[in-house]
Amino acid sequence: MGDVLWGRRNLVRETVEVFRENSEQSAVRAHDLQAAALAQFAAEFLGQKSGFDRFMDGLNRLPRPMLALGTLGLMGAAMLDPVWFAARMQGIALVPEPLWWLLGIVVSFYFGARAQAKSQAFQEGIARSLARVPRAVENLESLNALRQGADPVEKNETSDNPALADWHRDRRG
Repeated sequence: MGDVLWGRRNLVRETVEVFRENSEQSAVRAHDLQAAALAQFAAEFLGQKSGFDRFMDGLNRLPRPMLALGTLGLMGAAMLDPVWFAARMQGIALVPEPLWWLLGIVVSFYFGARAQAKSQAFQEGIARSLARVPRAVENLESLNALRQGADPVEKNETSDNPALADWHRDRRG
């Protein structure tokens, strides 16, 4: 009898879905959307890269390891052959100052953006902490007053608010 009146449709579900989204279908759509996005992302990396692209990717990965290993190599060279190392350092001492500035700029642009962002975030965190210091000191003073059995708001009796001063006087009796 149900099939005769309702057919193969679920009338209750269809009516409710007019007012509320079907959670199961929503999850299926979200899964399909995520799968499509991942497929698109993967397609970008599946394609054949040109030789130039592969060369540039490799080149972009070299500076940090080269700087780290080069510094360790210089330390090792200084220990193994100090005279050879000193001769090389004399050559570096002859490099003109503008060239050092240029090297500093190149290294700063390469490594500096991340360091700058981290430094600014650190300074903002310190500023937020320092802004909370007066309130923390007030809270500590109130807690110490409570510990000693004193009225934590007694210091406010000298305020410009006459109602508060009257209230304090009335409280003390």
